[in-house]
Amino acid sequence: MSSSAQPRFYPARLTGTTVFDPLGDVVATVRDVVVVPQAREPARAVGLVVEVAAKRRVFLPVTRVTAISPGQVISTGVLNVRRFEKRTGELLVIGDLLDRAVTLSDGSGEATVLDIALDQDRHKDWTISRLHLRRRRRGGPLGRLVSRGETITVPEAEVDGLYGTQEEQSAHLLAASYQDLNPADLGEIIQELDSKRRIELAGELADDRLADVLGELPEDVRVEVVTGLDSARAADVLDVMDPDDAADIVGELPEQVAAQLLDLMAPEEAEDVRRLLAYDEYTAGGMMTTEPLVVAPETPVAHCLAMISREALHAALASTVHVCRSPLETPTGRLLGIVHFQQLLRERPDRPVGEILDADKVAVPPTAPLSGVTREMATYNLVSIPVIDEDGRLLGAVTVDDVLDHMLPDDWREQDEPVPTTGQIDLSQIARATARDDAKEG
Repeated sequence: MSSSAQPRFYPARLTGTTVFDPLGDVVATVRDVVVVPQAREPARAVGLVVEVAAKRRVFLPVTRVTAISPGQVISTGVLNVRRFEKRTGELLVIGDLLDRAVTLSDGSGEATVLDIALDQDRHKDWTISRLHLRRRRRGGPLGRLVSRGETITVPEAEVDGLYGTQEEQSAHLLAASYQDLNPADLGEIIQELDSKRRIELAGELADDRLADVLGELPEDVRVEVVTGLDSARAADVLDVMDPDDAADIVGELPEQVAAQLLDLMAPEEAEDVRRLLAYDEYTAGGMMTTEPLVVAPETPVAHCLAMISREALHAALASTVHVCRSPLETPTGRLLGIVHFQQLLRERPDRPVGEILDADKVAVPPTAPLSGVTREMATYNLVSIPVIDEDGRLLGAVTVDDVLDHMLPDDWREQDEPVPTTGQIDLSQIARATARDDAKEG
């Protein structure tokens, strides 16, 4: 930190600095600084990347940093040990900004970023204030660029290109500005963008964020986005999607592209997708997810509630725990029954779930048509229904959102008028689905 009245630090000098808790115990080592560019303001620091035991890098929010001084950083001592991953709109000062070529806005040429100063304002926010640069001057035969010019320090506002090209900056800031939107709303915005802009924005979204958004896009748009991504990136996004959603997308892709992405996916994720692709889209097997909540009958109620609370699950999947014999990964051993979330809340925490199974073991085979699945769910007031094979093994579960996606018109996401009410969907869509199934059987 500088000796001036205004607090200041330089990330290149800060890297390797020890992080202490309030009692003076060592908790981590600083490795980088995370900043978020802003449209009309200097980029703001949101935290530090610090290294804890076993060289694991985690995120330390700037709100948990109480002091930064030469040779030490003091924190509140509270660290989330989840491995650090850059979020939408974030940049690493050391990893992304140092050594970047920038253009001086006074027209005097280009320079390379050597270090960056962050100042603390009266609101206690740390923002980029000045850049320490080395001029890139021309010299040698044929005017060859030589990077060893004079060093200068200039305000951040006096350079262009610190955050990439104009197009990169624009996509980066666009993604950052949409960070708080839910996936459905962001999906609507992406539909309004031109093709090039869609790919740029998709490239700025984190894998899990993009996975959620793809599930909200019409078929033609999501095929365009997936095929516009680098193959390895597209496979990473499919890996973090629910298997049923990933299977829907893979089934829409050209055969050669689909095969390539399946080969690049994690083997266990690809296997789930291949299993789902074997079923017709409008059957229970084609709609189900292969990752419902599954426990053994001796599992305590408290453990089930803990699973529901910590897993990143859709509400419909979190509503039901499936009790099965081993193995507990689909296809499981024999399905013994299900327990609803509300029932778990009424029971004592140490009681085994095998003692409180739902007496009505409602399930459907993977070949059950959409109309049959819908009737069963409506009859028993279910938000999800198990899918079992002929031996009673659990293959997956169909949730109410899967059913609605298949009952609504293919272009419902592109329609401007309000979607019909649930009652109207039940009457018209179920009738059409039933007629289609009856015609097939006839």
